Order: sequence, then structure tokens, then C-alpha cells
Amino acid sequence: MEDVRKVYAGTTALDDVSLRVRDGEFFTLVGPSGCGKTTTLRLIAGFEPPTEGSIQFDGESVAGVPPESRNVGVVFQNYALFPHMSVAENVGYGLRFADRERRRGREERISELLELVDLAGMEARDPTELSGGQQQRVALARALAPGPRLLLLDEPMSALDARLRERLRLQVKEIQSELGITTVYVTHDQEEALAVSDRVAVMNAGRVEQIGSPREVYQRPATRFVASFVGDNNLFEGKLVDEHDKSEVAYETEGLRRLHVRVGETVFEVDAAADDSASERESAQVGSGSSPSQSPRFDGGSVGFCVRPERLEVGGRENRFEATVREAEFLGETTRVHLDWNGRAVTVRAPESPPTGETVELGFDPADAHVFEW
Repeated sequence: MEDVRKVYAGTTALDDVSLRVRDGEFFTLVGPSGCGKTTTLRLIAGFEPPTEGSIQFDGESVAGVPPESRNVGVVFQNYALFPHMSVAENVGYGLRFADRERRRGREERISELLELVDLAGMEARDPTELSGGQQQRVALARALAPGPRLLLLDEPMSALDARLRERLRLQVKEIQSELGITTVYVTHDQEEALAVSDRVAVMNAGRVEQIGSPREVYQRPATRFVASFVGDNNLFEGKLVDEHDKSEVAYETEGLRRLHVRVGETVFEVDAAADDSASERESAQVGSGSSPSQSPRFDGGSVGFCVRPERLEVGGRENRFEATVREAEFLGETTRVHLDWNGRAVTVRAPESPPTGETVELGFDPADAHVFEW
């Protein structure tokens, strides 16, 4: 996609979206509701034309090419199975539009796909007799039947319970890897996006904020929005006040904290305040989608940095500040502890929680703070 815009009745759904999906890649679009994920998928599938910009498959424009001629398989959010057809008839439906050779081996292809999605022996069942997870796999098999060069998945797990969703997303990833089919997956579930993807595009308000591997997006968010949207995070705003060649520097301020963050080999000293305001997060400006490898500019203005909850330590040796325990959530393997620091919310992941109301000292290594332009 190059410089793609989509406008509906004066409302911009996509604004200057450019991205490239690699051959055989599992590429995921993730973002909040209304950010443009499904619109992007519909444009790729050919269900709607872009207002501006171009969409190309293997370097060739698909402008004016109808959906049935794009050789694309689509799994919709509601699966869209035909209730009057059996499982086998649903899976074989797409073969009606395939080439003659594939139509000739229709029965064999149906059996092969049902075995692939663990539904062998259910050919005669009606879709209404299947569980949600089984219906999802029938929809996947139907999309794969014609042998598409591109598979599009529009939030196919959203109607399933959490445990089943976790199991099926791994199965979908295994099938995709086994077939080597290029896949574009849409989800609002950040954990799902990080778990199954080769690369992730984080979208916000019709634009792409960042594209990168799940690890890059999680550990080095390019913008304030990405830092706040993808996973739990502690966001801090501050002003650059000094630069050091070592990290262990004494600091003490009132209301603010002089904290240290590392960018490359340089440790920067920042007068910082915590910022975890949901309203400010929602109104944050759309970022440029800059590469996470680029260092932010330090021009004396505000900078932002984030520290993941698992990187904050109770009793840490560096960047120490005091916070009061408000509440804790026991999550099994870890505990999410919510604390108050000068009226701001801070979150820590720890094996156990200190008692509610207790004031504790937190700290983090400068190298565990990721800096971005505020």
C-alpha cells in the first residue's frame, strides 16, 4: 500500500497509509476500535476502492480488479458460514471459483483441509451443530480451499472465550507457517498480535504509528500512543537537564524527580513527572510512525520515556523514588501492583505485593527506559 487514503462521506478512515507485507509473512494490524484496521483489510481484499493511493500485489496495481479475481482468501469476524450447507459444502464453496484442476480434486481437497484444521469426520455436520471454535476453523478451511496467494483474517477470534482464543491463535499460526501463505491479520488484542506475528503495524486514528517485530514494538515504541497502547506501561514526561557518561548520579528534587535514561551509550538526566492519564492518552497526537531505531531529538523541549512494569523494581538501586501501594491484582505467576507517586499512577509487576497503604521505594536501570518524542 502506498499513500492510501479512504474517505467516507467527508470522514477520513485512512490517512496516508503506506506499508509493505513480505512474501510468506504473518503481518498483523492492531489498534483500538475505529482506527482503520478493517478498512485497510477491505481495501486489500477489493471490497472497496481507495480514495487516493495505490495497492499492489507483487508490484502490480490491483486497481479495478474485483475481489474474486484477486486470489485472496478472507475469514470474517462472524465467519459468514452458509447455514443451509454442510461443513464439506462450505469448505468446497470457494473451489467453484478455482481453476479446473482444483475443481477436479474437490473432494480430496476438502478432506485434506478438514484434516489440517482438526475437523476430519465432520464433513456432514451443519454449521449450527458446531462450537464457535469449530466454526472458526471451517471458515479458515473455506478461505484456504482455492489456494489463495493472500489470506486476510478480520478479528476471527473476537467471539471466542480467552482460553479457546489462545489455543486457536497458535493453531492458525502453525497452519500459516506450514502453508507459507502470506497473511494479514486484524485484531484489537495486543497480546494476540504480539504472540502470532512476524511483524506488527500499530494503527491509530487512520494512520500507522509504527511497524516492527513484536519485540521492537513492545520494547522500543516509536510514539507516545504506541507506548501507552501496547501492553502495560509507565509513561513519564520531562525536560532534558543534563548528559552524563555514567549512570550513577545523585539526584533529589521536590515534586519532580531527576531521573536517568540511556539512549545508546549516553545517559541523559531528565526532570520527570509520571503521566498515566487515560484522557491525555486518547488525545495524544498521531505520530509519524518513525523507525524505532531512530533516537528522538533533544532540543530542550519535552521528552517522554516509558518503563515497563516488569522493569520497575521494589528497592531498585538506581532512579529511586517513593510511591504508595494502592491495590494489587494477583495474576497467578505474577502480581500487578498499582501505586501512587505524587498523585500519578505507577504500575509494577512483582512476585508479591507489599501491603496496601505502605510506602515503598522503586527504581529502574537507565537502560530499561525507552525514550521517545513527547
